[in-house]
Amino acid sequence: MKLFVSRPLPQPVLDAALAEFDVTVRPSNLPLTEAEMHAALTDYDIVLPTLGDLFKAPIFAACPSPRAKMLANFGVGYNHIDVAAAKSAGLLVSNTPGAVTDATADIAMTLMLMSARRASEGERMLRAGQWQGWHPTQMLGLHLSGKTLGIVGMGRIGQAIAKRAHFGFDMTIRYYARTPREIAGLPDAVGTTDLTELLGQSDVVVIAVPATPDTYHLIDAKALAAMQPHAHLINIARGDIVSEAALIDALQRGQIAEAGLDVYEFEPKVPPELIAMENVVLLPHLGTAALEVRTQMGLMAVENAVAFKHGHALPNGV
Repeated sequence: MKLFVSRPLPQPVLDAALAEFDVTVRPSNLPLTEAEMHAALTDYDIVLPTLGDLFKAPIFAACPSPRAKMLANFGVGYNHIDVAAAKSAGLLVSNTPGAVTDATADIAMTLMLMSARRASEGERMLRAGQWQGWHPTQMLGLHLSGKTLGIVGMGRIGQAIAKRAHFGFDMTIRYYARTPREIAGLPDAVGTTDLTELLGQSDVVVIAVPATPDTYHLIDAKALAAMQPHAHLINIARGDIVSEAALIDALQRGQIAEAGLDVYEFEPKVPPELIAMENVVLLPHLGTAALEVRTQMGLMAVENAVAFKHGHALPNGV
């Protein structure tokens, strides 16, 4: 079987793929073009895409009888794939959950700390030669210990964030979910189906829900207005869950204090208004950017492809 890999991946992943498939690795790190997606579906049996490779309905409509029978996605999020359209065209779709949990939770904590303690702002000041020495009221930020953390979405990643925050910083855990339940290891975490209530209770809000039509702009102007003026908003999920226009407005007007972002609504484009603000921490989608994690993600994607090759159920079908 012929396997098309849309971006360079860690060598152990490629070695595992080469042991099972005739592999073509595209050398570019840019998202696939429409022409490249059409060629991948036409010329290969399995395609291994990732974030930014927009396999949407028009792509499948333009290739109604594809040779490809599987999209083995590299990543837990698959909102760049129209799964219903893929399945209608005869393709199975898989993802790589689990492998990303701890690394993404770590980035959430990184953003929380950087935002609360004004770390990016302080580094910029120092590098610019503007630091005049320590003084008692220098760059006073938010002390995370003992504060209330509101988590929007309590899946694997949300729970990993909650445990780090509660046991590491003694934070009170509140969360929003469609069906709140007792969380193993966090018996004191309190869930709600009322997003406005959660936002109003929280000193820090972390977005950890998947991107779906239902979560598009879940955090809009109304939601931001419900947050406390000293609150910080952290997004490690997907960019379009937050309305960037509404977030910019809320930050400029002092409606909320700070934001920490690893994802963006029109990624890789970042609004100049966000770049210009001192009270925003910006990371270039580093959520899973650790060698061991990216290797594990790739091996999981290959494992899904191998299962398909041998006629077995996909370990991580979607």
